[in-house]
Amino acid sequence: MDSEQQPLDRRSYMKIVGGAGAVGTFGLAGCLEGDDENGGDENGDEENGDEENGDEKNGEEDGNGENQIVAGTAPGFAPFEMVEDGELVGFDIDLLEAVVDETEYELTGWEQLEFKSLIPALDNGNIDVIAAAMTINEERQEQIAFSDPYYSANQSVLVASGGDFQPESLEDLADRTVGAQSGTTGEQVVQDDVIAEGIIDEGDYTSFDNYVLAVEDLERGVIDAVVIDEPVAQTFQSSRDVEVAFVYETGEEYGFGVQQNSEDLQSALSEGITAVQESSTYEEITSTWFDE
Repeated sequence: MDSEQQPLDRRSYMKIVGGAGAVGTFGLAGCLEGDDENGGDENGDEENGDEENGDEKNGEEDGNGENQIVAGTAPGFAPFEMVEDGELVGFDIDLLEAVVDETEYELTGWEQLEFKSLIPALDNGNIDVIAAAMTINEERQEQIAFSDPYYSANQSVLVASGGDFQPESLEDLADRTVGAQSGTTGEQVVQDDVIAEGIIDEGDYTSFDNYVLAVEDLERGVIDAVVIDEPVAQTFQSSRDVEVAFVYETGEEYGFGVQQNSEDLQSALSEGITAVQESSTYEEITSTWFDE
């Protein structure tokens, strides 16, 4: 997205997409995946690692000595990242651009990938930083490094509005059908805290490519509940025929992902996050995307 792109106000966004989005609270924390509508190859990798006009595109110095970086994200996780009228917009987009402005790096572009393809794309140098509401956890830290956290959230359980099914805990999901997005913290909660605990069988769980599809099946009665990041659940609740039954506390934190050997970029992003949070910019971005 062009750095001068004005963020879409939340009311206009709701009119356009009919509510595939999210509302959140100030904090620091985690989620995960989107679908690749705009350009990964069959392996989910973008071909943006070649030299262009003699300069390396990803994290290398150009002829003017400026550190250029390319960011990767996974649209379909409003309000953090989504495509509207062909433009990439969202909280993560605005925040990373503001953070990079506080550093000596130059953000030259965005690549849109499936969530599961982001870490491979980072590893092979096709992108330099991941900005996709990615939860910081030990498994990912074995593969990549993270900036300081910039947002926090828990998991919510969505159900159809006005229905008889009103669970108050994970145990209440017994004998029900449950959905989540593939690769997300929500899916991990289902696998580790619901299926592994014998609350539901593996066959009662459906993994979706993105949460829009999951919520559509929830509205149609195909499944009984969806486990989803809290801020995203709040947006769906405000715009679709679904409601948050309860919040499952996980204490997740979102961070920007970088290669493990990119200590300079990692430090610069962390310092940029601090600078943005200490200024009015963080509050302005948060208010734009989360009605705060």
